[in-house]
Amino acid sequence: MIWVTGDVDGKMYKEPFSKGIMSRSLNVADIGTERAYDIASDIEADLIRSNVTEISNSDLADVVLNHLGNIDPKIAVKYQHWRSLRTSKKPLIILIGGASGVGTSSMAFELANRLRLKNLISTDMIREVMRKIVSKELSPVIHKSSFDAYESIRTPSIRIDSVIEGFISHVDVVNVGIEAIIERSVKEGISTIIEGVHVVPGFIRRDLMENNNIIIFTLTVDDEEAHKQRFYSRCRQPWVKRSLERYMENFGTIRKTQRFLVEQAKIHDTRIINNVEINETIDIMVEDILEKFGGINNVEQES
Repeated sequence: MIWVTGDVDGKMYKEPFSKGIMSRSLNVADIGTERAYDIASDIEADLIRSNVTEISNSDLADVVLNHLGNIDPKIAVKYQHWRSLRTSKKPLIILIGGASGVGTSSMAFELANRLRLKNLISTDMIREVMRKIVSKELSPVIHKSSFDAYESIRTPSIRIDSVIEGFISHVDVVNVGIEAIIERSVKEGISTIIEGVHVVPGFIRRDLMENNNIIIFTLTVDDEEAHKQRFYSRCRQPWVKRSLERYMENFGTIRKTQRFLVEQAKIHDTRIINNVEINETIDIMVEDILEKFGGINNVEQES
Protein backbone atom coordinates (compact mmCIF):
# COMPACT_ATOMS: atom_id res chain seq x y z
CA MET A 1 0.00 0.00 0.00
CA ILE A 2 1.26 3.46 -0.95
CA TRP A 3 -0.07 6.33 1.15
CA VAL A 4 -0.38 9.87 -0.21
CA THR A 5 -0.15 12.59 2.43
CA GLY A 6 -1.27 16.20 2.45
CA ASP A 7 -2.68 18.86 4.71
CA VAL A 8 -5.93 20.80 4.92
CA ASP A 9 -5.79 24.00 6.98
CA GLY A 10 -2.64 22.75 8.69
CA LYS A 11 -4.09 19.34 9.57
CA MET A 12 -2.31 16.34 8.07
CA TYR A 13 -4.16 13.54 6.32
CA LYS A 14 -3.26 10.52 4.24
CA GLU A 15 -5.13 8.39 1.74
CA PRO A 16 -4.30 5.34 -0.39
CA PHE A 17 -2.73 5.94 -3.80
CA SER A 18 -5.43 5.48 -6.47
CA LYS A 19 -4.71 4.80 -10.13
CA GLY A 20 -8.30 5.77 -10.93
CA ILE A 21 -8.05 9.18 -9.32
CA MET A 22 -4.65 9.83 -10.89
CA SER A 23 -5.81 8.77 -14.37
CA ARG A 24 -8.75 11.21 -14.14
CA SER A 25 -6.38 14.05 -13.28
CA LEU A 26 -4.07 13.02 -16.13
CA ASN A 27 -6.94 12.97 -18.58
CA VAL A 28 -7.24 16.76 -18.42
CA ALA A 29 -4.08 16.78 -20.57
CA ASP A 30 -6.17 15.11 -23.31
CA ILE A 31 -4.25 11.84 -23.46
CA GLY A 32 -7.25 9.53 -23.43
CA THR A 33 -8.73 7.46 -20.60
CA GLU A 34 -6.90 4.21 -21.44
CA ARG A 35 -3.49 5.85 -21.84
CA ALA A 36 -3.99 7.91 -18.66
CA TYR A 37 -4.69 4.71 -16.70
CA ASP A 38 -1.62 3.01 -18.20
CA ILE A 39 0.56 5.97 -17.16
CA ALA A 40 -0.91 5.92 -13.65
CA SER A 41 -0.15 2.19 -13.46
CA ASP A 42 3.44 2.78 -14.61
CA ILE A 43 3.92 5.47 -11.94
CA GLU A 44 2.56 3.15 -9.26
CA ALA A 45 4.93 0.41 -10.41
CA ASP A 46 7.90 2.83 -10.28
CA LEU A 47 7.01 3.85 -6.73
CA ILE A 48 6.75 0.19 -5.65
CA ARG A 49 10.11 -0.62 -7.23
CA SER A 50 11.59 2.33 -5.32
CA ASN A 51 10.12 0.93 -2.06
CA VAL A 52 8.00 4.08 -1.55
CA THR A 53 5.26 3.48 1.00
CA GLU A 54 4.38 7.11 1.74
CA ILE A 55 4.68 10.23 -0.43
CA SER A 56 3.37 13.78 -0.15
CA ASN A 57 0.97 15.25 -2.66
CA SER A 58 3.56 17.74 -3.88
CA ASP A 59 6.27 15.10 -4.26
CA LEU A 60 3.86 12.83 -6.13
CA ALA A 61 3.02 15.72 -8.48
CA ASP A 62 6.76 16.12 -9.19
CA VAL A 63 7.06 12.40 -9.92
CA VAL A 64 4.13 12.59 -12.34
CA LEU A 65 5.54 15.70 -14.01
CA ASN A 66 8.94 14.07 -14.55
CA HIS A 67 7.29 10.92 -15.89
CA LEU A 68 5.17 12.92 -18.34
CA GLY A 69 8.19 14.98 -19.37
CA ASN A 70 9.92 11.80 -20.52
CA ILE A 71 6.86 10.83 -22.57
CA ASP A 72 5.88 14.19 -24.10
CA PRO A 73 6.95 17.67 -22.85
CA LYS A 74 3.70 19.21 -24.17
CA ILE A 75 1.62 16.86 -22.02
CA ALA A 76 3.85 17.68 -19.06
CA VAL A 77 3.21 21.41 -19.50
CA LYS A 78 -0.55 20.83 -19.64
CA TYR A 79 -0.39 18.76 -16.46
CA GLN A 80 1.75 21.40 -14.74
CA HIS A 81 -0.79 24.09 -15.60
CA TRP A 82 -3.59 21.84 -14.37
CA ARG A 83 -1.81 21.27 -11.05
CA SER A 84 -1.27 25.01 -10.66
CA LEU A 85 -4.96 25.61 -11.26
CA ARG A 86 -6.10 22.85 -8.88
CA THR A 87 -3.87 23.82 -5.96
CA SER A 88 -4.62 27.53 -5.97
CA LYS A 89 -6.93 29.37 -3.59
CA LYS A 90 -9.33 31.45 -5.68
CA PRO A 91 -12.28 29.80 -7.44
CA LEU A 92 -12.41 29.26 -11.17
CA ILE A 93 -15.72 30.54 -12.56
CA ILE A 94 -16.62 29.47 -16.09
CA LEU A 95 -19.57 31.02 -17.95
CA ILE A 96 -20.93 29.26 -21.05
CA GLY A 97 -23.55 31.06 -23.12
CA GLY A 98 -25.33 30.38 -26.37
CA ALA A 99 -28.76 30.37 -28.00
CA SER A 100 -31.26 27.58 -27.35
CA GLY A 101 -30.17 24.29 -28.88
CA VAL A 102 -26.43 24.97 -29.33
CA GLY A 103 -25.44 22.61 -26.51
CA THR A 104 -24.46 24.77 -23.52
CA SER A 105 -25.83 22.19 -21.05
CA SER A 106 -24.04 19.24 -22.65
CA MET A 107 -20.75 21.12 -22.95
CA ALA A 108 -20.94 22.36 -19.36
CA PHE A 109 -21.49 18.80 -18.12
CA GLU A 110 -18.57 17.43 -20.16
CA LEU A 111 -16.30 20.30 -19.11
CA ALA A 112 -17.17 19.77 -15.44
CA ASN A 113 -16.18 16.11 -15.79
CA ARG A 114 -12.92 16.96 -17.55
CA LEU A 115 -11.92 19.60 -14.99
CA ARG A 116 -13.38 17.68 -12.03
CA LEU A 117 -15.60 20.58 -10.98
CA LYS A 118 -18.68 19.75 -8.92
CA ASN A 119 -20.77 22.91 -9.11
CA LEU A 120 -22.79 23.26 -12.30
CA ILE A 121 -25.68 25.73 -12.52
CA SER A 122 -28.13 26.30 -15.36
CA THR A 123 -29.54 29.77 -15.94
CA ASP A 124 -32.87 28.08 -16.72
CA MET A 125 -32.96 26.95 -13.08
CA ILE A 126 -32.17 30.49 -11.94
CA ARG A 127 -35.06 31.69 -14.09
CA GLU A 128 -37.43 29.13 -12.54
CA VAL A 129 -36.52 30.30 -9.03
CA MET A 130 -37.08 33.92 -10.05
CA ARG A 131 -40.48 33.02 -11.48
CA LYS A 132 -41.50 31.94 -7.98
CA ILE A 133 -40.30 35.24 -6.54
CA VAL A 134 -41.49 37.67 -9.24
CA SER A 135 -45.14 37.52 -10.26
CA LYS A 136 -46.28 37.38 -13.86
CA GLU A 137 -48.07 40.69 -13.41
CA LEU A 138 -44.91 42.40 -12.16
CA SER A 139 -42.55 40.92 -14.78
CA PRO A 140 -44.38 39.09 -17.58
CA VAL A 141 -41.14 38.74 -19.56
CA ILE A 142 -39.53 36.34 -17.06
CA HIS A 143 -42.51 34.01 -17.40
CA LYS A 144 -41.80 33.52 -21.11
CA SER A 145 -38.91 31.76 -22.84
CA SER A 146 -35.88 33.74 -23.96
CA PHE A 147 -36.88 33.46 -27.62
CA ASP A 148 -40.52 34.58 -27.25
CA ALA A 149 -40.16 37.06 -24.38
CA TYR A 150 -40.87 39.86 -26.85
CA GLU A 151 -44.55 38.81 -26.80
CA SER A 152 -44.80 40.13 -23.24
CA ILE A 153 -43.34 43.58 -23.83
CA ARG A 154 -46.09 46.07 -23.02
CA THR A 155 -44.60 49.01 -24.92
CA PRO A 156 -42.17 47.86 -27.63
CA SER A 157 -39.33 50.18 -28.55
CA ILE A 158 -39.21 51.56 -32.08
CA ARG A 159 -35.39 51.72 -31.98
CA ILE A 160 -34.61 48.03 -31.56
CA ASP A 161 -35.84 44.73 -33.00
CA SER A 162 -38.69 43.48 -30.82
CA VAL A 163 -37.25 39.94 -30.55
CA ILE A 164 -33.92 41.29 -29.32
CA GLU A 165 -35.64 43.75 -27.00
CA GLY A 166 -37.59 40.90 -25.42
CA PHE A 167 -34.43 38.80 -25.16
CA ILE A 168 -32.51 41.66 -23.49
CA SER A 169 -35.34 42.23 -21.00
CA HIS A 170 -35.42 38.51 -20.21
CA VAL A 171 -31.64 38.35 -19.73
CA ASP A 172 -31.62 41.47 -17.54
CA VAL A 173 -33.90 39.83 -14.97
CA VAL A 174 -32.07 36.48 -14.87
CA ASN A 175 -28.74 38.30 -14.79
CA VAL A 176 -29.49 39.40 -11.22
CA GLY A 177 -29.34 35.74 -10.18
CA ILE A 178 -26.22 35.05 -12.26
CA GLU A 179 -24.36 37.92 -10.62
CA ALA A 180 -25.47 36.74 -7.17
CA ILE A 181 -24.05 33.26 -7.84
CA ILE A 182 -20.77 34.70 -9.12
CA GLU A 183 -20.48 36.92 -6.02
CA ARG A 184 -21.20 33.97 -3.74
CA SER A 185 -18.72 31.73 -5.57
CA VAL A 186 -15.99 34.37 -5.25
CA LYS A 187 -16.77 34.96 -1.57
CA GLU A 188 -16.91 31.27 -0.63
CA GLY A 189 -14.06 30.17 -2.92
CA ILE A 190 -16.27 27.73 -4.83
CA SER A 191 -15.37 26.88 -8.42
CA THR A 192 -18.52 26.99 -10.54
CA ILE A 193 -19.74 26.54 -14.10
CA ILE A 194 -22.78 28.62 -15.08
CA GLU A 195 -24.40 27.81 -18.42
CA GLY A 196 -27.35 28.94 -20.44
CA VAL A 197 -28.83 31.34 -22.94
CA HIS A 198 -28.79 34.14 -20.35
CA VAL A 199 -24.97 34.24 -20.20
CA VAL A 200 -24.43 37.21 -22.52
CA PRO A 201 -21.10 39.06 -22.85
CA GLY A 202 -21.41 42.66 -21.69
CA PHE A 203 -24.42 42.10 -19.44
CA ILE A 204 -22.62 40.94 -16.30
CA ARG A 205 -21.26 43.72 -14.10
CA ARG A 206 -17.84 44.89 -15.22
CA ASP A 207 -16.36 44.77 -11.73
CA LEU A 208 -17.19 41.06 -11.54
CA MET A 209 -15.83 40.26 -14.99
CA GLU A 210 -12.58 42.07 -14.17
CA ASN A 211 -11.76 39.24 -11.76
CA ASN A 212 -8.98 37.35 -13.53
CA ASN A 213 -10.36 33.99 -12.44
CA ILE A 214 -13.54 34.30 -14.53
CA ILE A 215 -13.73 33.13 -18.15
CA ILE A 216 -16.67 33.28 -20.56
CA PHE A 217 -17.40 31.30 -23.73
CA THR A 218 -20.11 31.79 -26.35
CA LEU A 219 -21.18 28.65 -28.22
CA THR A 220 -22.84 28.71 -31.62
CA VAL A 221 -24.02 26.31 -34.29
CA ASP A 222 -23.22 28.19 -37.48
CA ASP A 223 -24.98 25.81 -39.87
CA GLU A 224 -28.72 26.50 -39.71
CA GLU A 225 -29.81 22.97 -40.63
CA ALA A 226 -27.42 21.42 -38.10
CA HIS A 227 -28.85 23.75 -35.44
CA LYS A 228 -32.37 22.66 -36.34
CA GLN A 229 -31.39 18.98 -36.10
CA ARG A 230 -30.20 19.55 -32.51
CA PHE A 231 -33.81 20.14 -31.47
CA TYR A 232 -34.95 16.92 -33.15
CA SER A 233 -32.24 15.02 -31.28
CA ARG A 234 -33.08 16.69 -27.98
CA CYS A 235 -36.86 16.26 -28.16
CA ARG A 236 -36.80 12.58 -29.19
CA GLN A 237 -35.54 11.57 -25.74
CA PRO A 238 -38.43 10.06 -23.71
CA TRP A 239 -37.68 12.13 -20.59
CA VAL A 240 -37.70 15.48 -22.42
CA LYS A 241 -40.98 17.34 -21.96
CA ARG A 242 -40.20 20.24 -24.30
CA SER A 243 -42.26 20.55 -27.47
CA LEU A 244 -40.39 20.18 -30.78
CA GLU A 245 -43.21 22.05 -32.52
CA ARG A 246 -42.71 25.06 -30.25
CA TYR A 247 -38.99 25.20 -31.04
CA MET A 248 -39.62 24.89 -34.76
CA GLU A 249 -42.23 27.65 -34.68
CA ASN A 250 -39.72 29.93 -32.97
CA PHE A 251 -36.59 28.75 -34.79
CA GLY A 252 -36.23 32.05 -36.65
CA THR A 253 -36.21 34.04 -33.41
CA ILE A 254 -33.74 31.58 -31.87
CA ARG A 255 -31.36 32.18 -34.78
CA LYS A 256 -31.84 35.92 -34.30
CA THR A 257 -30.83 35.66 -30.62
CA GLN A 258 -27.75 33.69 -31.70
CA ARG A 259 -26.70 36.51 -34.03
CA PHE A 260 -27.13 38.99 -31.17
CA LEU A 261 -25.04 36.80 -28.85
CA VAL A 262 -22.27 36.57 -31.44
CA GLU A 263 -22.31 40.35 -31.92
CA GLN A 264 -22.00 40.84 -28.16
CA ALA A 265 -19.18 38.30 -27.95
CA LYS A 266 -17.24 40.11 -30.69
CA ILE A 267 -17.72 43.49 -29.01
CA HIS A 268 -16.45 42.16 -25.69
CA ASP A 269 -13.67 39.96 -27.10
CA THR A 270 -15.22 36.71 -25.89
CA ARG A 271 -14.15 33.33 -27.26
CA ILE A 272 -16.74 32.13 -29.82
CA ILE A 273 -16.82 28.39 -30.52
CA ASN A 274 -18.78 26.78 -33.33
CA ASN A 275 -19.98 23.72 -31.42
CA VAL A 276 -19.89 21.07 -34.12
CA GLU A 277 -18.09 18.21 -32.34
CA ILE A 278 -18.19 17.69 -28.57
CA ASN A 279 -14.59 16.65 -28.00
CA GLU A 280 -13.22 19.45 -30.15
CA THR A 281 -15.27 22.05 -28.28
CA ILE A 282 -14.18 20.71 -24.88
CA ASP A 283 -10.54 20.63 -26.00
CA ILE A 284 -10.72 24.29 -27.07
CA MET A 285 -12.28 25.34 -23.76
CA VAL A 286 -9.79 23.36 -21.67
CA GLU A 287 -6.87 24.76 -23.69
CA ASP A 288 -8.13 28.32 -23.13
CA ILE A 289 -8.66 27.75 -19.41
CA LEU A 290 -5.25 26.17 -18.85
CA GLU A 291 -3.52 28.80 -20.96
CA LYS A 292 -5.21 31.68 -19.17
CA PHE A 293 -5.22 30.40 -15.60
CA GLY A 294 -3.01 27.35 -15.33
CA GLY A 295 0.47 28.79 -15.22
CA ILE A 296 0.14 32.10 -13.38
CA ASN A 297 0.56 32.79 -9.70
CA ASN A 298 -1.99 35.55 -9.17
CA VAL A 299 -4.94 33.30 -10.06
CA GLU A 300 -5.59 30.66 -7.45
CA GLN A 301 -8.28 28.08 -6.87
CA GLU A 302 -9.21 25.61 -4.22
CA SER A 303 -9.12 22.01 -5.37
